[in-house]
Amino acid sequence: MSKQAGKVETLFLHEHGEDVRVVGQRDGSRLFRGVLELKETDAGPRPRRLRIEDGSGEQLRSPDQFVELARRATRIRISQQTSARARDRIKEMLDGYQLEAKVVRTCRFCASAGRYSPITSETAIEADGESICPECASQELDRQLAFDGAITGDARERLEELLLEVQDLDRITNLLSGQLDPDLTKFDEISATTENVDPVSVDSLGLHPGIQDHLESRFDTLLPVQSLAVEHGATDGEDQLVVSATATGKTLVGEMAGLDRVLNGEGKMLFLVPLVALANQKYNDFKDRYGDMVEVSLRVGASRIADEGGRFDPGADIIVGTYEGIDHALRTGKDLGNVGTVVIDEVHTLGEDERGHRLDGLISRLKYYCEEADTDTQWIYLSATVGNPSQLAKKLRAKLIEFEERPVPIERHVTFADGREKIETEKKLVKRAFDSKSSKGYRGQTIIFTNSRRRCHQISRKLHYDSAPYHAGLDNRKRKRVEKQFADQELAAVVTTAALAAGVDFPASQVVFDSLAMGIEWLTVQEFSQMLGRAGRPDYHDKGTVYVLVEPDCTYHNSMEMTEDEVAFKLLKGEMEPVITRYDEGAAVEETLANVTVAGNAAKRLNDRMVGEVPTKHALGKLLEYDFIDGLEPTPLGRAVTRHFLAPDESFQLLDGIRKGTDPYDIVAEMELRDEH
Repeated sequence: MSKQAGKVETLFLHEHGEDVRVVGQRDGSRLFRGVLELKETDAGPRPRRLRIEDGSGEQLRSPDQFVELARRATRIRISQQTSARARDRIKEMLDGYQLEAKVVRTCRFCASAGRYSPITSETAIEADGESICPECASQELDRQLAFDGAITGDARERLEELLLEVQDLDRITNLLSGQLDPDLTKFDEISATTENVDPVSVDSLGLHPGIQDHLESRFDTLLPVQSLAVEHGATDGEDQLVVSATATGKTLVGEMAGLDRVLNGEGKMLFLVPLVALANQKYNDFKDRYGDMVEVSLRVGASRIADEGGRFDPGADIIVGTYEGIDHALRTGKDLGNVGTVVIDEVHTLGEDERGHRLDGLISRLKYYCEEADTDTQWIYLSATVGNPSQLAKKLRAKLIEFEERPVPIERHVTFADGREKIETEKKLVKRAFDSKSSKGYRGQTIIFTNSRRRCHQISRKLHYDSAPYHAGLDNRKRKRVEKQFADQELAAVVTTAALAAGVDFPASQVVFDSLAMGIEWLTVQEFSQMLGRAGRPDYHDKGTVYVLVEPDCTYHNSMEMTEDEVAFKLLKGEMEPVITRYDEGAAVEETLANVTVAGNAAKRLNDRMVGEVPTKHALGKLLEYDFIDGLEPTPLGRAVTRHFLAPDESFQLLDGIRKGTDPYDIVAEMELRDEH
């Protein structure tokens, strides 16, 4: 004991019932711990005996040994958590031996466990009305996370950072139940940025009187990205890749160029989008806006073409179509007439695994069609989100028009909640936004993005303020009504599917992510960026607000490898991915077959100018092996495969089922099931 006593640097004392917990430390390491029993004497409290813990037992030490230990200690400290009565008693006992002790703030958890852990105002963390050390707070947080369900590295790291920053464990654990403490939920702020672009006056454009008068009735000057595009030849036939944030006016660049050429007899305009819902929306917009000047027609996916009831008119001045709808027309030899302008919206779709190669092939086939028709076609590509704009512009042989302005700042927030708690949180967020007004006099309104139509209705029904679901399953009349009600500030919120994100054009101040999935796929950084960009409009709001509601350990389908909390921080921290079209064997075979079907001997030329690298020789070998082509002509089987956009393995599965006499519904069901896995 005397050997130990000589090494003690800090003797730490803490209340232990009627006794005193004693800990000896040196260089931050514990040398021993025990309990000092006190007795009352005429001279005051004095040591009765010291019980030193020894493995599972105890060693008894005399009162004199405690006194010797205390005298040899460099310092004696009493925990602040010791009650005032016990503190006075300990001090009185030490005074009897002319020993001084200082009361220090320590971690109660550590003190109770026999550890000396002094804390300061910089390190103390409040927990249930008392102060504990960061290590114990972290352990308590881990216990809470284990109770609430698994949470992954980045999310846990974020909570740990917040814990040390705000020094309040209860505020952090409240986050796990959807609490909306803005100081804690705030992840970052994207500053407003402005570029000095001299606005082009609309009356200086010199377009065909039809579109010129129309534009002058709507605007005095063009927006910055529109001005840049015009200055660099958008209305003079220049091919352009226009990259600019959501709601900065990119679409009008294509409309100005296309309408001017249509009205001047220089060919029709094709306006292409990835989704049927977006095509329907754009078709109706064009009909309303330009229907008195030009004829507008709609061409959507192959599955819809047979029952369009004659809506599609290839002779129309403007054809709004899906990528697949126009590609089907090319693959089946339809005459699209003289094409003067092609506008491809959401061109970053080129980087998507499933649809990228089809858009790449479509662009090449459509260029071939225009070349064969000997038309001087202008190409305008639009996107809000491209990680490699210069490289993509070069691949597309287009001039890059890039405008990075963010007209209002956006605050991004993260909080944690399960599916039920998310709706409660959404109620609060929608109410808080709608109850406030911007300096411009507009109430705050919210877009809630979720991953299914059913969930849209479920959320909308439960919000306290007026709201509406908005998705591709609604007819055009209902969607128009929702758009008008939102514009007139009659609705506090719309609840929409992520799939409609690209086409939603509501002047919202707040975007809430109820889910980070689109169907059964996690959002990409591009999609997430585009959706959150819907928050905040310069003419309406002072700032945009984004809330990401995260359910720890959540997936929406068993094929999802990551969980929602992992995805959340990947998206928030993620950099914009480069748009690269990648070809596996199936994609290479599918696009090469379509190019052979459209261009015959020129198929290799079409493959060579595509954005992605297509292994043409290998693909042709496979097409011959599969009996999809004979020479450089498609066989009847090849034509059927390309007409229906079948990947090679899908066509083989279909053929196998047909040959075996399997019921058609069973074949389709089996194919769907296979896709699920």
